[in-house]
Parts: sequence; C-alpha cells; structure tokens
Amino acid sequence: MKIQILKRPILVLLGFFFFLLNSCKTESDSRYKIKKEVVKTFTEDGAWCWFSDPRAIYVHGDLKGIQTGWVKSNGSIETGFLDLNGVIKKQVLAEELDKDDHANPSFVELSNGNTAVFYTKHFDNIVRYHSREMKPNASTDTLFSNLVRIDPFDVLELEKFPLNRTTYANPFVLKEEEGALFCFGRWTGFKPNMMWSFDNGETFSKSRVLITNYPFDPENRPYVKYYSDGKSKIHMVFTDGHPRNEPLNSVYYAYYEKGAFWRVDGSKICTIENLPFEPKDASVVYKADENNGRSWVYDVASDISGNPIIAYARYPNEENHIYQYAKYDGNEWLDVTICNSGKWFGNTPENQRELEPHYSGGMTINPFNTNVIYTSETIFGVFEIVRYKFNKQGAIVKRELITNNSKKDNVRPFIPRNYKKGDPEVVLWMENDNYIHYTNYKSAIKFYRYQ
Repeated sequence: MKIQILKRPILVLLGFFFFLLNSCKTESDSRYKIKKEVVKTFTEDGAWCWFSDPRAIYVHGDLKGIQTGWVKSNGSIETGFLDLNGVIKKQVLAEELDKDDHANPSFVELSNGNTAVFYTKHFDNIVRYHSREMKPNASTDTLFSNLVRIDPFDVLELEKFPLNRTTYANPFVLKEEEGALFCFGRWTGFKPNMMWSFDNGETFSKSRVLITNYPFDPENRPYVKYYSDGKSKIHMVFTDGHPRNEPLNSVYYAYYEKGAFWRVDGSKICTIENLPFEPKDASVVYKADENNGRSWVYDVASDISGNPIIAYARYPNEENHIYQYAKYDGNEWLDVTICNSGKWFGNTPENQRELEPHYSGGMTINPFNTNVIYTSETIFGVFEIVRYKFNKQGAIVKRELITNNSKKDNVRPFIPRNYKKGDPEVVLWMENDNYIHYTNYKSAIKFYRYQ
C-alpha cells in the first residue's frame, strides 16, 4: 500500500476545516443565486458510483477529518483523509484492482473508534475490508491496515439463489445493538444482501438475501440506497430493478430495526430469520406509470423525527430526468418535483447509442438538515452543483449555484455521513474531464464547504 501526503497552503485556521473558507459573496440574477466560493480538489484522478456508500464520512475523536475514497482511472482503489490542519493524505488500498467506478470504497466509524473501509470489484466473489486504528496521539501517516478478504456466501442461500457475485458494500454501525456492524451489498443471487459482525469486523456472519422477486430471476437486481444515523435504524429505499430493464421501475421504502424489517407506518414486513421479502411487501413511495416514467434512487436520510427523506429521479423519457424530493410526515408521503435536470451526463461517442441513458447527475441530502439537498443538473449545457433549501411543507425557498459557468460536468454529489453537530457542511462530487462509460473515464473529486 502506498501513502502520499499532499500539503495545501492555509491562510487562516480558526477552527475545524477553516482552511476551506474564503470571502463569501452571494450574487444573483433573475433566475438563481450564485454562491461565490473557492472549490477545492481532493484528487485529480478519481471516480465513484452511487450505490457503494457512505463514499465519505466525518471522523471524530483524536483524529478529526473527512475520510473518502475513489477509483483511479487505472483501476486502483485509493482513499484520502482530510485532517483539520488542511493536509490531504492518500493511500492506495489496491493497485489496479478494477477499472470500473462501481468499485469505489465505502467507510464507517466503528464502535471502538476505529475506521473501516469496504469495497468490491464490479463483478467479484469476495468483499474486501481494511481497518484503521484511531488511537490517541496516533500518527496520521499510518492509515489503513492490510487487506482482509471476506467470503460472504452461504451454501444454503446459494442453493436457493444460485449466483455468487459481489458488487457494492454499504457498512453501518448501530449503537443500540451493542455497536453491531452491518454491511449490505449486491451479492448472493445478484440481489441485495446483508451480513453483520458483533466484534468490530473481526468476524462476520454469512450473508442473507434481503430483497428478491419470485420466481427467482438472476437478471433482476433491485438497486438500494441505505442510510443510518447510527442509533437503531437503517433506512432503505429501492427499486424493482435497473430502469434500463424495468419499464415500470418503482420506488419502495423499508427500514431495519431490532432484528426485523418494517414499512414506513411501523407495520412489520418480516424478521431476519424470514428473509428475503419482495419489493411489493414494502411501502410504495412512487408507483411508476407510462406517463410519469420509470425511476431510480439517489439518496435517503431521516429527519429529526426519524421519518425518511428520499431523493429519486423519474424518467418520462431518456432526455428528461425529473428530480423528486419525497418526505414522510408521519401519515403520508409529500412528493415534490425539484427540477428537470436534463438528460444523462455521459459523453456519448458520436454515432453510438448511449449505454446508460438513466445516469442522472445525481442528488444528495444533508443528513443533519434534511431540508437541504444538493443536485447535479444541466444549466446552459453543463452539469452544475446546485444547493436547494425547502421549508417544512416541501416548497423550495432558496436555490444557489455552487458551481457555475463550468467547462466540465460536475456530477454525483455527496455529503459525508457520520455527521455530528458542529461538523461543517461539506459537499464532494466528481468533475469529469471525460466520462464515456463506467469503465472509461477521467474524473477528479472536488469539494466545497458551504457558508
């Protein structure tokens, strides 16, 4: 493993990440407010998908900062740590592992204070895991430990769902379950799976298939976004499958708590012992039809009452990606249209058909203030990062451009998870020099602190 240290100049350091700040001026024209702030670079070479999360987390304790990671253009898996002194340290976890943005790493802060990272290849047969000790006065020169290979497959599960292929990893810790570590991904049967550990990742259970349709179809694969505040719940928003394959791809919601899975109204779907369940068993957020279009999911979080907030896109056609903001008020879903973000962001080769026409620029919800989201949407032909603020009724009360007049597309924004009071609102995203396909790209990871 390689460690690289990049020092960045700091003019003033008055607090956590104060080096990110510059004089902040807000200007506006008749259409929107434009935020004038300097965008910083985490790496000049990195890309990520949006189904391995958290792509970035806040780290607390003695070593404070933001931990994130990406896939380099040569397929190497790299992690980066931004400490409170303004130093970015990079470490290659796996050399030239998989030239595919689906392989990006995901992170979690363990109950013992250490940090863990998980990742898989796009088409793999193991889950990869490293940990990082966060001891008092520990040197930040030492990042993650050597690789641990986890075989998640259970023989009996494979008999029922005969396909062993790992893609994605989504780790979470629940304090109210004795600090149990859960990890979700698309594994056995090409379906959403889960496994868990009660010893901070020293050992793991075999995985269980979480969601499937019957009869079993190895080509069908529900896509899931997960979120947890680290207490007792893990929220899940998911689809029937890939919008390319499912003409009526709908959006569903469920949550895990205390060994069982529940609908949004608190009614039980099943226990872990009775897994898997079907999409139709969960709560319907958006029921697709031919007029409003199929859908895909981009983010989920929960408000101060524990109710879910969801960001998803629907596609009346492939040229129009409509962003939606759905929140549950305790009785019903309030579903608000944000904008028409335009078409896909990939640079389709001339005279060729786009292979991924449902790749929207993307959205991310502020987990500490779910009335705030960031989008990537087309403005004057380029994907820009935009910040929205909603009121309690779901109406947009403020819209600000974080990037503007860009020459390159800015896509797949993400606000770090493990957010605690006092952490700055930082958003990260991909800036594309060129994105042809998830195996053919040249991108950078940018970040910005909102003030």
